[in-house]
This record gives sequence, structure tokens and C-alpha cells, in this order.
Amino acid sequence: MRQSPALTSIFAIPLLLLFLFPSSNAHNITQILAQHPEFSTFNHYLTITHLASEINRRLTITVLAVDNAAMSSLLSKHLSVYTIKNVLSLHVLVDYFGSKKLHQITNGSALTSSMFQATGSAAGSSGYVNVTDLKGGKVGFGAEDSNGNLDAVYVKSVKEIPYNISVLQISQVLTSTEAEAPTPGPGQLNLTAILSKQGCKAFADLLIASGADTTFQENIDGGLTVFCPTDTVINGFMPKYKNLTAPQKISLLLYHGIPVYQSIQMLKSNNGIINTLATDGANKYDFNIQNDGEEVTLKTKVVTAKLTGTLKDEEPLVVYKVDKVLLPRELFKVAPTTKAEAPKAAKEAAAATPAADSPEGDDVGNQTADNNGASGLDGGRLIMVILSFCVGFLAL
Repeated sequence: MRQSPALTSIFAIPLLLLFLFPSSNAHNITQILAQHPEFSTFNHYLTITHLASEINRRLTITVLAVDNAAMSSLLSKHLSVYTIKNVLSLHVLVDYFGSKKLHQITNGSALTSSMFQATGSAAGSSGYVNVTDLKGGKVGFGAEDSNGNLDAVYVKSVKEIPYNISVLQISQVLTSTEAEAPTPGPGQLNLTAILSKQGCKAFADLLIASGADTTFQENIDGGLTVFCPTDTVINGFMPKYKNLTAPQKISLLLYHGIPVYQSIQMLKSNNGIINTLATDGANKYDFNIQNDGEEVTLKTKVVTAKLTGTLKDEEPLVVYKVDKVLLPRELFKVAPTTKAEAPKAAKEAAAATPAADSPEGDDVGNQTADNNGASGLDGGRLIMVILSFCVGFLAL
């Protein structure tokens, strides 16, 4: 029996939408471990340190779980909850290691980054974990700063969702002098100290000299995202910075902060215009977040900057490195429009340039402007196109 085109298209619509918008492989580490009572203590501390929520929002992760007996040895050290968080962060690898992959490591050993490395508290290579395929089918694990000691061995696989999350049991807690060092609570975090330690000292010095550091510091507890130009970038920008007035300097620096916590996954999924610490209602001081695959860019209509690394990612604070100083259109000349742009759009861009442009002698050179947002169709428009096509097809 031959099906009508209309009936076929009706069944094709949901299949097409599923293809275009695949469901995410969401996981919940708390629920996974709740099925195994021997990990109840480990599970409890993942929750109270907020590591569980950080694990759940990451797309590719490996959790090295330890049983209640192993957790007892850690708790006997009477560490603060913030220090315990650092220790447990060392047990969360930002790569996928299933039980099969453990025995297929190139050259028998791999050095992989942990979430402790992402906190910004790990100096040097102390946030890395050594995974080594040993003789007799055993696999050893050890913190890189433990003098080459492999403190723990692989026990069993607890749960694997390939290339999304792997939960493996290891025999004992990994030891690390750096991870077990006393750690201040979030309210005691010193942003400028973190920046100075991680290659952004020049930017930190500008925050302190201008007094803008107070605004940044006051926003940490409620959530803060900082985009930090590296020392080399700041040093090259200083001639222009010195031409700004004191209020303009503060606005420029505050423009590098967002008063909410935005993980890298959140930045990739929430493209669009976002306000900054400099936004005051009268002046927008906003910019556009866009991504292309793994690359995240910040477009200000004056300059386009790329995220080049993460200095610290520990809710409520995340700090990213950027390859350019973010220049707001309220202070600097809007970059020239492309020849392909319509004359009307070019006039509107010119009209958007404030009367008080950048300081005399400022030249944005080849810094590119935002060409009216992301190219292509967004999700809503794409669905409308699909539905219009299907309605037209039904009418045949």
C-alpha cells in the first residue's frame, strides 16, 4: 500500500527535528553514586562542596570515586570543607577514561588535567593526574606533585556513558601537598592576587590603581565572570590607556567583568548580547558573545577578542584569558564596516559612534567590527523554515 506524501511528511517532522536538535547526554553524579551505598560519604562531600553541580554541567568527565573507608582516612586529617573540595577536585578528570581506555593508553602512561587545575589554586603541574598502565593488568593513579608516586589503583568501573561521563572506583584518595594546603572560602577570594599569579598581573595592577578592583571584589559572592587580557596584551595597549580620563579608565576595566557566573559551556550555549559591570543604563557597555565550534569570541563593534584559556573556574568565580583588550563603542571608534555591507547599515554604524570618540591618536587598525550579529539562522527561525516547508508539502 502506497503512503500519501502528506502522511509521510507528518511522520518525518519529528524525526527531522530530532536530527537537527539532538538531546543532550545529561548525567547526574549524585543519582549515579546513590545506587552504590559504599560511596555515600564521597557522594555527600561532592554535594556540600558543590562539585556535583560542576560535574553535572560538564560534557566530558571522569570521576575517580573512593569508598567510605578511603574517605575516612581523608576526613581524619580535619581539613576545611574548601580544602576537601580541592582534594576531591583532583579526583575529577576533564577527559573521558572508560575501563577499556585505561589499558590502551599510548606508551602506557598519560598526564591528564583535573578540575583542581581549573580552580587556579594548583601551582605548576600539581593539578594534573598521572594515569599509568601497570604490569599484571593494574592501572595506577597519582597526583603529578606526589614525586611520581602512584597512590591508588583502579578497582572497578561504576558507571560509563561513553565519552560523556565515566565513574571509576580507585583504591584510595590521591595525595597532593598542593591540594591539601589551607584554602580560603569564596568570600575570602582575592581576585587581583589570582590574576597576578596566573599571568594577568598588569591587568590586576590597573584594577588596583583605578579602584575598580573594589567593584569586582564585591561581585564575587553573587557570581562573577572576568575576561583578563594577558600582560603582553596590556603592555601593548598602555599608550592608549594613558590617554583615557580616570572615569573612562574605570569604565574600560569594568567592561571586562560580567556580574554572573558563566562557565565555558554556558558561554557556548548562551550566545547574544550581555551586559557588563560597566553597564549603567544610560550607557549600554555591552558586547556580543558568539562561538564557532570550540572557539568563543567577544564582539564589541570595535574589536573582536578570543578566549584563549581559563585561569580559574570555581563557582561563583570564573576567569578567562582573552587575546585583546575589550574596547567599548562608548569610548572608542567603531571599526570600519565592510564594503559588502549595505549603505544604510553603514550609516547606522556611523551614527552609533559617540560624539566623544576615542582619545586623540587612537586607531583601532585592523580590529574587526561586529557585522550585525551571528551569520545564518538561529534555532527559532530554522524551525519556522522547516514547518513552512512541511505545510507547503502537505498542501500538495
